[in-house]
Amino acid sequence: MTQAFTRLLAELRESEDEFISIRHDIHAHPELGFAETRTADLVARKLAEWGYDVTTGVGGTGVVGQLRRGNPTRSVGLRADMDALPIQEATALPYASTVAQTMHACGHDGHTAILLAAAHRLATRGRFDGTLNLIFQPAEEGLGGATRMIEDGLFRRFPCDMVFALHNAPGQPVGHFALRHGCMMASSDSVTITVTGKGTHGAMPQLGCDPIVAAANIVLALQSIVSRNLEPTRAAVVTVGALHAGTAPNVIPEQATLQLSVRALDAETRDMVEARIRSIADLQARTYGATAHVDYRQISRPLLNDRGAAELAISTIAALAGPDALTLLPDAVMGSEDFSWMSEVVPGCYVMLGNGVDSRGGCAVHNPHYDFNDEALSWGAAYFVALVERYLHAG
Repeated sequence: MTQAFTRLLAELRESEDEFISIRHDIHAHPELGFAETRTADLVARKLAEWGYDVTTGVGGTGVVGQLRRGNPTRSVGLRADMDALPIQEATALPYASTVAQTMHACGHDGHTAILLAAAHRLATRGRFDGTLNLIFQPAEEGLGGATRMIEDGLFRRFPCDMVFALHNAPGQPVGHFALRHGCMMASSDSVTITVTGKGTHGAMPQLGCDPIVAAANIVLALQSIVSRNLEPTRAAVVTVGALHAGTAPNVIPEQATLQLSVRALDAETRDMVEARIRSIADLQARTYGATAHVDYRQISRPLLNDRGAAELAISTIAALAGPDALTLLPDAVMGSEDFSWMSEVVPGCYVMLGNGVDSRGGCAVHNPHYDFNDEALSWGAAYFVALVERYLHAG
């Protein structure tokens, strides 16, 4: 670690307890996508206290804090997500969720606290020349919060030369970062296939058209897309996560419904997979005398790290924390991120921040036992502060 990073971490740790307390408060009061009113109010109030121009209600419950200094022609954006997940918490922590079936199981409470800690440090001691836009996004977990903010004029109202985001990474040491050039994460599509047949008595199947048989064959045929339609050097995932049909063993129902999660690392693969899903559903259903309706919803794009933004992130981490604090990932992650919509509009970079490897920080996200590791908070804030001061350097 360099002396500059040591000083920066020391400065952030002077007020670290305040932001850990904020994180615990947000954790205890989680809110689902587009319902983050309490969290948004807290964020807006803190930013206003520190001198930011605050705009609320961006894309629903989003908040943007803007701080201008010196030359207004250069600008940078930092983004954090605020929403929780519909999971019942099982941590028994003193600050555990007080809301049934809702918890911060992905660390967005930590991401919000990180950006607030960076906001405080940049407002009180920041050395930069330009415009800083802090973006607190709602509804990252599959509800399209990023697109709502963009459609509400996010980058028209708050122009950014580049935009940056981070996510905690369980299993990686605290103080360690990871990223890659180009595709960082996969796209995510949610697909519902409704198969309609003709209901009848289970003892007289010849009088009806069984949608369950058609749906079962659709499930099996879908498995051929990745294994037989995709080049072996390319990656995609087609997962059937749910199949719902019928209410009684002696009744053939009218409908069966399949729910799929689809991932891909580039637009061409994504389009091919969609076309094959639609074709397979239609042809398999017709084979059994049924029909299939496909509702195909794009949740996120492949997340592409812009080369210039990624180089800035890499040089910042290397200069401040040393080359050993950074891993350049050889492959993209098949998880997805709503930030992909933002980095499609503005050059961006997304990095992973170590959440710890032990029992405290190693639990996977989207798990009822997960908790963001408070030891990572100042590391994330230091990275954000260093990015801003490096890009918007004064003099």
